[in-house]
Amino acid sequence: MFLSNPIDYLLENAGDVIKYRLHKEILKDLSKTEEENLLEKVLQTPYYKLVESFVKPNGYIGIGMHSWDMFKETPLQDGEAAARLLSIYAIPKESSIIRNFIHALRNSDIMEEEFSYYKPEIDRFENRFLGLNNGGGLMVLIYACQALLGYGDDNEVKPFVKVSYRAFERIMQIDSLEDITTYNPKLKKKYNYPYIEQDEYFPCQYHLETLAHTNSWRSKENIDTMANAMNHLCKIMRDDNNIHVKIGSRYYSPLWAYVKPFKPFTTKVTFDVALRKTITHLAMVGGRKIDVVKQSADIVKEALANDGILRVEFESHYQKKRFKDNMKFPEPYSEISLEVNYKTNTAIWCELTFWAVQLLSILDDKKYKHNH
Repeated sequence: MFLSNPIDYLLENAGDVIKYRLHKEILKDLSKTEEENLLEKVLQTPYYKLVESFVKPNGYIGIGMHSWDMFKETPLQDGEAAARLLSIYAIPKESSIIRNFIHALRNSDIMEEEFSYYKPEIDRFENRFLGLNNGGGLMVLIYACQALLGYGDDNEVKPFVKVSYRAFERIMQIDSLEDITTYNPKLKKKYNYPYIEQDEYFPCQYHLETLAHTNSWRSKENIDTMANAMNHLCKIMRDDNNIHVKIGSRYYSPLWAYVKPFKPFTTKVTFDVALRKTITHLAMVGGRKIDVVKQSADIVKEALANDGILRVEFESHYQKKRFKDNMKFPEPYSEISLEVNYKTNTAIWCELTFWAVQLLSILDDKKYKHNH
């Protein structure tokens, strides 16, 4: 088995979260008691305990969502960051912390209260349904968080799943970003980018994450469309693209809109935004039919061939520090982080090697290839 060496390395060296996910998702060899015992170790990890300490009586976790740092003690004191950690730690969706959080996310009175602490957040909540089609509004985050937590196929989120699919489908209808953007050279702004109107469909990170973590949209035809859209996007987008979304008379930056081509994984140090996380989600929606996923899988296989450990090459202390900082917290545009800390190279290699095992396992998993 090609993955036996990487798996052995992880079983010997990885932390509790990786071992839990490795057994639960890849090896699938746990009895009910064994799974409960491994999960209990995850629940004792410092970041989980920290997120747990931010749970409010109404079920909401933290302060705001993708919000103002000045109100937080730590990046984990944020609704989105909390949802991301619970998701990547594979906390069961039936657990009380997630069920109560989902209840809060779907209760407009609770959410209005949670976004009443600062005038810009009050306005943001009032306009939360604007920009759904392109990543310009708060509900994009709220829906995506529900998908990350395992509730994206519920009726409350299904309309946004359809929006997310349509955002990628729209890519097949254009030949360049200029086909859907407007540029006003008379605007006196520091960053005067071309803009799209608030109802225009255009995909962002949250659309992709929603589709990756849901099943209701999956059919062979839809998966083929997603793969074709991703490949087309990589052909027509440029690395220097930027856009805004015009909502009313104001211009906003969308939530990491995919205006630039996706990049394949590399064992050279790179600081492309959430590179490994993005490749994982692309694999979950289109598999090897997406060129950048196939390229990444080939690179990963070659890198694992020697001793089963995935490494990257650091050329300086600064590179290594920046690489580790990008995995410190599960923030929107950071890499996935499952180890408790990265004081040793072993922890970094475990993080990378688990990602490699996960990616290759996804590409062989029928659940990501066929309609449910």
